[in-house]
Amino acid sequence: MLVVVASLKAKKGNEQEMEDLLRWMIPNVDSEVGALVYVLHRSKKDPRIFLMFEKYRDEDALSQHTSTPYYKELTEKISPLLDGTPSIEIYEELASIQEKIYQPAW
Repeated sequence: MLVVVASLKAKKGNEQEMEDLLRWMIPNVDSEVGALVYVLHRSKKDPRIFLMFEKYRDEDALSQHTSTPYYKELTEKISPLLDGTPSIEIYEELASIQEKIYQPAW
């Protein structure tokens, strides 16, 4: 399994537009068979920083993802909103626990 961790920083004043674009991707990616996890985060320390945590079945699934029309549209629309170059790292998953559903004690 491949894991992608992407960190993007919005220019000041473009935080909401960037968030909207990144949220727009989620239902699109959900339709991809090889996309297993796609989670958007925002930094608590700096609300201009967004982090995407993504898991793909294999390299073919990741390649398929990055060749979709909506991925290309995202990269075009998000480019002028970015403060600097995004950091994108690709990892091979070695071990994990299954996601747990939070159940309040009360």
